Amino acid sequence: MKLLRYGLPGQERPGLLDATGKIRDLSGVVTDIGGDTLTPAGLDKLASLDTSKLPVVDSKVRLGACVGRIGKFICIGLNFSDHAAESNLPIPAEPVVFGKWTSAVVGPNDDIEIPRGSQKTDWEVELGVVIGKGGRYIEEADALSHVAGYCVINDVSEREFQLERGGTWDKGKGCDTFGPTGPWLVTKDEVPDPHTLGMWLEVDGKRYQNGNSSNMIFRIPRIISYLSGMMSLQPGDVISTGTPAGVGLGFKPPIYLRPGNVIRLGIDKLGEQRQVVKAYGA
Repeated sequence: MKLLRYGLPGQERPGLLDATGKIRDLSGVVTDIGGDTLTPAGLDKLASLDTSKLPVVDSKVRLGACVGRIGKFICIGLNFSDHAAESNLPIPAEPVVFGKWTSAVVGPNDDIEIPRGSQKTDWEVELGVVIGKGGRYIEEADALSHVAGYCVINDVSEREFQLERGGTWDKGKGCDTFGPTGPWLVTKDEVPDPHTLGMWLEVDGKRYQNGNSSNMIFRIPRIISYLSGMMSLQPGDVISTGTPAGVGLGFKPPIYLRPGNVIRLGIDKLGEQRQVVKAYGA
């Protein structure tokens, strides 16, 4: 299934994309695409529906983030060896963990806002993992059974805030609009191997990132097991698993986003995003 949320910001309704590419309304079945819906029982309920009987939604509707009421938005840094190299940082011995504030979450095609005073706003195409079954101290062998599905994430990052202001990376990762998520959550039955997915990103039609999830340093079972040893993972939590090479920071000289840029990004099987970059207050 491809689950989604549609409508005005803050008023999104649950839906799905059917086999013919039509958006179908799920609001008569569930209240949101959130934690309760994403449990194994919740997904089984949706999978049993006759989607042809669900109301059709206008295809031009705005898409919101594909997961509602995200509890935790957890990110893994430097998880591709080529990205670690372009960042002039060593390959980590353990996963690098940071948080993205949930107020950063926007729809897949919403505008990205450059923060006030920013000169170093950057892009990162990433594979998102959405938790469907909670747990603590999850074994790697059992980790994928805790996954509801996968989605595209643009881990937008302000590099000065992240790297030059002291403290943790979080301050450059969680600015408003820095978490486009979607267009849809693709349930794991449609992605039998999440480690074989092509990942790409373009700015103004020029391709900067062209990688594959097979190049992750720490694969998804390891990430889930590692995180669950430090916190309980709960249905509706989102894990962003790192980016391949080609971010703006890695070029010499670096290339950063400016108002008017258009970003397109996508991952095999998971869909595409498109964002227009705007200055704060524009």
